[in-house]
Amino acid sequence: MIETPLIILDGLFFAAAIYLMLSRSIVRILIGVALLGNAVNLLLFVAGRVTREVPPVIAGGDTLAATAANPLPQALILTAIVISFSFFAFLMVLGYRAWQALGTDDTTGMRFAEPEETAPPRMEY
Repeated sequence: MIETPLIILDGLFFAAAIYLMLSRSIVRILIGVALLGNAVNLLLFVAGRVTREVPPVIAGGDTLAATAANPLPQALILTAIVISFSFFAFLMVLGYRAWQALGTDDTTGMRFAEPEETAPPRMEY
């Protein structure tokens, strides 16, 4: 019952991320990549069951209760948050450096700012 609003929110995250990543601005593309990472994390979280009734603790038996939340997706999400933050920081620096070098954050303008192609050197054997 509690998963339904989270699934709808996750769909909105994916839609917004794809919309932003199809943009021509590097900043919007970077925000879309960060939003996509959050959408994937939320998808993993919802797939692992969201429940408050039974904690994911093995008390007396050998297995986890059937109504308990799965702790593995939660551990994967914690790892993915750290990795996606470092990846996003790297992409921000890369985008800033490209803006410094080319003077634009528009991908089309970046393509036009590249040096003209020259003929490859002749190879004489």
